Amino acid sequence: MVRAGLTTDRVVEAAADLADSIGLDKVTVSALARGFGVKDASLYSHVRSVQDLRARVALLAAGEFAERLGRAVAGRAGKDALVAFADAYRAFALERPGRYAATQIRLDPAVVAESTAYHRTVEVIYAMLRAYDLTEPDFTDAVRLLRSTFHGYSALEANGGFGAPREVQASWQQCVEALHVVLERWPSAQRSGEGRNDG
Repeated sequence: MVRAGLTTDRVVEAAADLADSIGLDKVTVSALARGFGVKDASLYSHVRSVQDLRARVALLAAGEFAERLGRAVAGRAGKDALVAFADAYRAFALERPGRYAATQIRLDPAVVAESTAYHRTVEVIYAMLRAYDLTEPDFTDAVRLLRSTFHGYSALEANGGFGAPREVQASWQQCVEALHVVLERWPSAQRSGEGRNDG
């Protein structure tokens, strides 16, 4: 019998909160059921498996992430947009570690295609980079650089990986400043002869 008041949305949000507390990899149906004071079977009325549960957390987190990034970038352009985007990205990764980890899960492409959250994230990224006037394949290369930098920095910071006396915030600001300079002077893949066959 399903416990009164238990809904799929409540289950997924509780799983996201649990992920932030103990880590996404430790979120199980059993752990979640204990939190609700119910048997595992009660939750299987709302999620099919732990994989389904984590995928649902990923979609929830993607929506929250997109919303935060969108608010940060709104009304900004160029370097201001880049700084706002970067700061919002890092803040989400540090403040919501379980949710952030869920956004890194590889989901079924069909699920991603139907997700408004993922589409919204792409729209925000385009808006943030518009002032740099990048076209493909440079745009994709730039996005990969930014994602790698933001993800790597946040992961290292979260794990206490920066041991030098230099203030972490000061280094972060310099990294974002450096990214702005790189984006303004992006080496076009076309100009650099990508795909050229020299024999």
